[in-house]
Amino acid sequence: MPRIALYPGSFDPVTNGHLDVVRNAVGLCDRLIVAIGVHPGKKPLFSVEERLEMLQAVFGPVASKAGCAFECTTFDDLTVTAAKRVGATILIRGLRDGTDLDYEMQIAGMNEIMAPEVRTVFLPASPTVRPITATLVRQIAGMGGDVSGFVPKAVAVRLKAKFA
Repeated sequence: MPRIALYPGSFDPVTNGHLDVVRNAVGLCDRLIVAIGVHPGKKPLFSVEERLEMLQAVFGPVASKAGCAFECTTFDDLTVTAAKRVGATILIRGLRDGTDLDYEMQIAGMNEIMAPEVRTVFLPASPTVRPITATLVRQIAGMGGDVSGFVPKAVAVRLKAKFA
């Protein structure tokens, strides 16, 4: 039975923190599905299509090198519902700090009640990427700052173009 993992998020934009999670996740599964949560009340910087392109460009080579099948998708319902729909039994969540842990533990507990066959796996962020958040990256880029230390090169180019 293949190990299928779902890594959900908004990925607006893709950061080096997300890349850190994927680098670790591809060693835990045979197939990794990165899923963009689409919420009608949120106005993202990048369109869903742009984010899907970034995910494929940044994460695809990492998964390929690890011998892990990779795909991207979207969802607009509960994360556990999306996981079950794609056959995932592993839900990947990155942790930067204790605040993330407290929040993610609550969600993992609720998810376990709704879908006991889907196990949450927490991956701690490497020290160099712990402070990175997509929100801060957007703010820095929006004010003309250099985000090259926080995002993959292809994403930095897209951010610069977006705020030009």
